Amino acid sequence: MKETRPGRNATDEELLEQEGPAIIIEGLCTRFGDHVVHENLDLTVRRGEVLGIVGGSGSGKSVLLNSIIGLREPDAGSITVFGQQLERASRRRWSALERSWGVLFQGGALFSNLTIRENVAAPMLEHTRLSRQDAHELADLKIAMAGLRPEAGSLKPSELSGGMRKRAGLARALALDPELVFLDEPTAGLDPIGAAAFDELLKDLCDSLDLTVFMITHDLDSLYKVTDRVAVIADKTVVAVAPVRELEHSEHPWIQEYLLGERGRAARGRGRGSEG
Repeated sequence: MKETRPGRNATDEELLEQEGPAIIIEGLCTRFGDHVVHENLDLTVRRGEVLGIVGGSGSGKSVLLNSIIGLREPDAGSITVFGQQLERASRRRWSALERSWGVLFQGGALFSNLTIRENVAAPMLEHTRLSRQDAHELADLKIAMAGLRPEAGSLKPSELSGGMRKRAGLARALALDPELVFLDEPTAGLDPIGAAAFDELLKDLCDSLDLTVFMITHDLDSLYKVTDRVAVIADKTVVAVAPVRELEHSEHPWIQEYLLGERGRAARGRGRGSEG
């Protein structure tokens, strides 16, 4: 009998392609009135990689994420996730796609009136036939995977520190055992120790769960320690996609300013110190 991921079923496996890139974006155009955010943007996300997404303020990083997960319809172009072209996907295929990915939004987006256990269990109760008791037991497992103590499950988001809320949001993103995880500025607002701990957690989870990760970040340490490749959004499109150390040799002015400045030099040093 073929083994499938918990939270998914044989029907999902049949609906979504099991080989090829996780995401293919071709000719994407996004506008807000007369303001053009993306123009002819192309990007491919390989299965099993951690892809960092960087760009200046207003370059459209979060808009791109929202377009991929269906919160915003592009003005032109196509987005294909696990072989499914989003604008042509049936409701059944959309449901399968939503079960195949998890999202950690920048602010966590946890329900303030629910406990952490209830927050993490919510996707299971929505997308599966698990009983409430079983969903809560699985939620406790996800909470532990995210590096939180068991007692955190009974707390409300307001009772957690910023770093703990990030981990709780990650636990919810992992609720359905997704193949693809979207992270929007996961270390923003964390102190250096908390950010480094989150990077280590992410590396461990990617290795153990074989995740594909689409991660928007400004954190140079994360780029050097966690990512396999980095996509740079500038001039309304993706101007480069490469491992971060290759990008150091780019002649694009924004990339040079971003990676070769004082903070970039410090991050490169810390990244080299962690290698091996």
